Amino acid sequence: IQADGTDGNCVTFVLHDEDHTLGNSLRYMVMKNPDVEFCGYCITHPSESKINFRIQTRGALPAVEPFRKGLNDLMGVCQHVLNTFEVRHSWRAPG
Repeated sequence: IQADGTDGNCVTFVLHDEDHTLGNSLRYMVMKNPDVEFCGYCITHPSESKINFRIQTRGALPAVEPFRKGLNDLMGVCQHVLNTFEVRHSWRAPG
């Protein structure tokens, strides 16, 4: 992950080897934060596997904080879905 920006409130993170799967899910999680004024992403080019992910916050909150929280929250949601799936399908015989 590479971050670039003029100040800490508005940062563009460059995420390599990622696409819409992470971009849209992460954007949703970050936008749930009331301190985030703007969050969006774009695919730089169809032949490149990287996204530019931009966050702009209100006030003095550094953009990296909602970025980290969004990633952690998304991992929590994914873990919950996996756990729920495994519990509901544990009665089936393998194969």
